Amino acid sequence: MFPHAFFDRDAVQVAPDLLGARLLVAGVGGLIVETEAYRPDDPASHSFRGPTPRNGAMFAGPGRVYVYRSYGIHWCLNFVCAGASAVLIRAIEPSHGIESMRERRGLDNVRALCSGPGKLCAALGVDGDFDHRMLDAPPFAFTERPSPPPIITGPRIGISKAADLLWRFGIAGSAFLSRPFPRR
Repeated sequence: MFPHAFFDRDAVQVAPDLLGARLLVAGVGGLIVETEAYRPDDPASHSFRGPTPRNGAMFAGPGRVYVYRSYGIHWCLNFVCAGASAVLIRAIEPSHGIESMRERRGLDNVRALCSGPGKLCAALGVDGDFDHRMLDAPPFAFTERPSPPPIITGPRIGISKAADLLWRFGIAGSAFLSRPFPRR
């Protein structure tokens, strides 16, 4: 389990440190392989314009979950960090509860189960009811990574503001990323 101090840092510091950690929701999940960071001074962040009923979890302190619906379709899972910053969990490598994930997603391809923020929420059964929950309490469980994996960085995906910031982080060579990183 991560200590509260782990999340009481800027999201740009936390995001790469989450890579290789194990995330389980009610026993279903796997290794975090891709993340994106968002700061409150970042125009792409939901906290940029201040607190609202939708983004209230981002202002309630680190170590909790912020869940929102993207484009009215897909749920997105974020971990709240210091100062109303947050880390979007973009992809995981499934390892626990794969049959449950397959049933929830209606497909067999393990690589496609959690290779994107909406896909992983569907596979893990995460929806708006998880918003504001603390990460150090059930149904969440974390195992810290045993050692830092090789990390690649790149621009964030699916945003139009501050898209040039290199705040997308992934495990180099992972087959479970939402999209390949640009070659440099």
